[in-house]
Amino acid sequence: MIELDGSSLTLDQLIAIAHDDEQVGLSNAARQRVRAARAVVDEYAHRDEPTYGINTGFGNFAEVKIPPDQLDTLQINLLRSHAAGVGDALAVPVVRATMALRANVLAKGFSGIRVETLELLIEMLNRGVHPRVPSRGSVGASGDLAPLAHLALVLIGEGEAGGVGGAGWVSGADALRHAGLQPITLRTKEGLALINGTQPSTALLGVTLAGAERLARAADIAAAMSIDGLQGSTKPFDRRIHDARGFAGQSIAAANLITLLEGSGINAAHANCGRVQDAYSMRCAPQVHGAARDAFGFARRTFDIEANAATDNPMVFAATHEIVSGGNFHGAPVALACDVVCLGLVQLATISERRSERLVNPALSGLPPFLTRHGGLQSGLMMAQVTAAALTSELKTLAHPASADTIPTSGNKEDHVSMSMSAGLKAARALELARMVVAVELLCACQAIDLLAPLRTSAPLAHAHDFIRTRVPVVEADRSTSSDLGIITELIATGDVERACTVKVN
Repeated sequence: MIELDGSSLTLDQLIAIAHDDEQVGLSNAARQRVRAARAVVDEYAHRDEPTYGINTGFGNFAEVKIPPDQLDTLQINLLRSHAAGVGDALAVPVVRATMALRANVLAKGFSGIRVETLELLIEMLNRGVHPRVPSRGSVGASGDLAPLAHLALVLIGEGEAGGVGGAGWVSGADALRHAGLQPITLRTKEGLALINGTQPSTALLGVTLAGAERLARAADIAAAMSIDGLQGSTKPFDRRIHDARGFAGQSIAAANLITLLEGSGINAAHANCGRVQDAYSMRCAPQVHGAARDAFGFARRTFDIEANAATDNPMVFAATHEIVSGGNFHGAPVALACDVVCLGLVQLATISERRSERLVNPALSGLPPFLTRHGGLQSGLMMAQVTAAALTSELKTLAHPASADTIPTSGNKEDHVSMSMSAGLKAARALELARMVVAVELLCACQAIDLLAPLRTSAPLAHAHDFIRTRVPVVEADRSTSSDLGIITELIATGDVERACTVKVN
């Protein structure tokens, strides 16, 4: 059970909730804060003066005063009108992460929601009621309004949800009933409290970031195997070189390569080959992989803050009985972090593709052309490298930062927006492509290691190689490698590649 208190949710916990269906609870301290903030909202609801989010319209209608007998209807109308998303539904892990993040923010006690409404959101998460949330429709400004509105509709028995009892998409009311839950009637400010925030964007950031960090470890393994297959030197990974520069990610990647290559029989066999320097894709692997790691480190620091941040508007301050409007819903920090993750992924992919090219190119590798002993009759892994090239070029088109864009919305009230949702979706796509690129490298590197037999690579790399070979046999004769690449991509995504090594890859 992961207890939400509004201030201590970690990325590892979020991934456990998103992917492993970890159960969630609400801390007693959070419950008290939520009640205190709600008391302030109830007090303001009975006042005559207009207070945004309590008794006014929203956005460009902020100046419109709403009569007391229509305040509850205002909240329902808000969800219905703002559920204008389109496109494919967000993946279930992203929806689960969004629900957990929103519940955690509400637990901070700045939103003015009722405890029972927050507890229903948590129970939906625990019982597998997963709202259908269209992926497009947010500019990441006044929060991710459209995605969160689709999510929140299910709490009142509307919208669509899936995942209950193996059923497909059903109405929100049916999904709640199947899970043994009852829809709730929203009260003053609760609709706004449910949709004002960056949680869908932050969920995309968190889920993608976790995958990117895992990919960085797999990329070090792939690079080490390629360097051994290409009979490269380990001297460029000398710790003194990297300590002299001072980037943490670079030092970690270099240390991984040294550890992974230690004891390689292949390396020992060419210790005195006379080659002065290797190509950059080999020699500079720590610098490039390290830069990606440091980019992911920046994104993680942003995630750690945003996952436990109050992103509502207006903010309820129970200690002073104030309700104050602001702009914490703006997704600029999340958008920048997602774009940085995307750039880090492009670095991992572009250098990986270059190593794949060296492996299949006999003029660069010293290995049989395209890693087949029967060139001409067979094409070997020629097209696997072409696939990596195609993926890498597509990745480059994703590298343009979404956060550089802005477009006015809501009658120019929202005249600067973050595009954080676009940045998150783009980063998630970049992760998918980058995994496939590294999968191509692992396929080629394993083949290179096979062709260098009876020389044997290091023990850690041999274990990784042999594990992959249990799922993807050596390419003795031409065959479609599409399924091979799909299998290796999945092994990267699940972390099985790094677990197959006998040493810890950091």
